[in-house]
Amino acid sequence: MTGFAGWEMPAQYQGIRAEHLAVRQRAGVFDVSHMGQIKTCGPQATELLQRLLSGDLRKLPKGGAQYGVICREDGGVLDDVITYRLAECEYLTVSNAANHERDLAWFSSHARGYNADVIDLIDRFAMLAVQGPEARAIVDELADGPLPIRMRVCERSVGSRPVTICGTGYTGEDGVELLLDPADAPAVWDALIAAGAVPAGLGARDTLRLEACFPLYGNELSEGRGPIEAGLGWCCAEATGFIGSDAVARTRKSDASASGPAEKSVPAQRLVAFVLDGPGIARPGNPISQGGTVTSGTLSPSLERGIGMAYVPAERATPGTPLTIDVRGTERGATVHRKPIYSKEA
Repeated sequence: MTGFAGWEMPAQYQGIRAEHLAVRQRAGVFDVSHMGQIKTCGPQATELLQRLLSGDLRKLPKGGAQYGVICREDGGVLDDVITYRLAECEYLTVSNAANHERDLAWFSSHARGYNADVIDLIDRFAMLAVQGPEARAIVDELADGPLPIRMRVCERSVGSRPVTICGTGYTGEDGVELLLDPADAPAVWDALIAAGAVPAGLGARDTLRLEACFPLYGNELSEGRGPIEAGLGWCCAEATGFIGSDAVARTRKSDASASGPAEKSVPAQRLVAFVLDGPGIARPGNPISQGGTVTSGTLSPSLERGIGMAYVPAERATPGTPLTIDVRGTERGATVHRKPIYSKEA
């Protein structure tokens, strides 16, 4: 067990490598009840969230899910979240555990002037993530109806307990996430284990998301960096006027038109994936000789090689570019890799 954002969480059960490979090959179940939930509802809920979130809420249908970021006015990222549209004027936003209180305060302060309510639901839900190629089949056996497709959400009973099932996850595998009453979570957990899901902890969740090149707030994402620099321009619809959209638009425009020396608003660095050329494991904070810093690093259980992500000078962000990383005083060669680092199609 390990402390995390005020919670005591399982870091591992039988071991990170075994749990990681179980998710890649079969199915694992994670207790992610530390994640926060914020309900936004009312006649102007859509308008409020359109101001707060980077995505285009007009494209989010009822029963749909959308990934996005929350930005400051200067474009710095406050959090990355997934928002589910449960009804015409009712949304549920899942926040990162360490940022939940700040996100809630941000939502509440900007709700003034909108006919919308912001409600903290972190104590209302436990959250279980069932991930892997067999995950859907396992949950389907226990559910009373068909499961939602990717980036959709629906209400079902699982093991005779009411559950909000979301076609989302953060492992690079197919699967679902279950939002349910905390009192019902132990019974549903036991049913999932009995049906074949392997218990998996935060350690495997981190190695899985890193192989898939999913950013982690506090590592790849922070207030000091914008979404374009982090490679998240795809989830930003600046025309909607979200907070920070002007700064994001300036960076995107300058980045697209820049030639020769970088303009001031062009990101000086970019987030890249890398693979070590030989032995060693890079860790967050390790400096890169050519400029930049490692944000995440681990030994990939799938590839059995050191992998990671880092911010490097924009001119060194092309896949195939060599890097030299200072790993505790030892220079380790690495190569910029296309994203994701691991995929079944590769």
